Amino acid sequence: MLGVAVAQYAPGADPAENERLLREHVAIAAGRGARLVVVPEYASFFLPDLGEELVRQAQSLDGAFVSRMRSLAVQHGVAIVAGLVAESEDPGRFANTLVAVDSNGEVVAQYRKVHLYDAFGAKESDWVVPGELSAPQTFVVGGVRVGLQTCYDLRFPEVTRTLVDAGAQLIAIPAEWVRGPLKEHHWKTLLAARAIENTVYFAAADHPAPIGVGHSAVVDPRGATLAGAGVDPGVSIGWVSLDVIDAVREQNPALELRRYRVLPID
Repeated sequence: MLGVAVAQYAPGADPAENERLLREHVAIAAGRGARLVVVPEYASFFLPDLGEELVRQAQSLDGAFVSRMRSLAVQHGVAIVAGLVAESEDPGRFANTLVAVDSNGEVVAQYRKVHLYDAFGAKESDWVVPGELSAPQTFVVGGVRVGLQTCYDLRFPEVTRTLVDAGAQLIAIPAEWVRGPLKEHHWKTLLAARAIENTVYFAAADHPAPIGVGHSAVVDPRGATLAGAGVDPGVSIGWVSLDVIDAVREQNPALELRRYRVLPID
């Protein structure tokens, strides 16, 4: 069994405070037995209105925030997945990037958000460079292969399917799922749907209210929430079992029975 924690908290405009929040939540999660800790999108820096300040605060993968991730991972013996406001090749935009480090402090996966949040009145692409359609990003912790996707990607089922085709058994999804009419309902429904249709676990870490919908959760391959938060900050831990995945897939071999594959749009 693998202990997986989702940390629900609100990063802000103070990089030092964001590192403190990371340190605090990783320590809580590790103390409760987690070996994988998933924290929100934009964990290194966040402002509700994207703009030039996020471009100025963008960091490299060997910058202060990832360095803090690496040291905390070693200190607590855990893997960590977090959202980084990363430098990009475009001087006017940043890269919305997930970084995964293992318990040895090594960067084992990185993923640039492919589907930018150009919806519900927002336009993330004004300030963010979209990720390229590249090989799915996965890594292994405690014998479980973990895939990476971000927030708005959840609305595109092919993202999860490509990760599952690459062997992912658990999807880590840091998010800043903005509040709005029915948005909480969408978040919960889509997490369950992606888990059910792919017979995999999800570990989803969101921002709390009032900006995010909250409801971070660890969801099992049957779509059941094993552990979750409400709208306030906190740490929730669920237990992932490969035996459960095997049992669910024996009962519902949907992946074997499908007759379509996912191909990128040129």
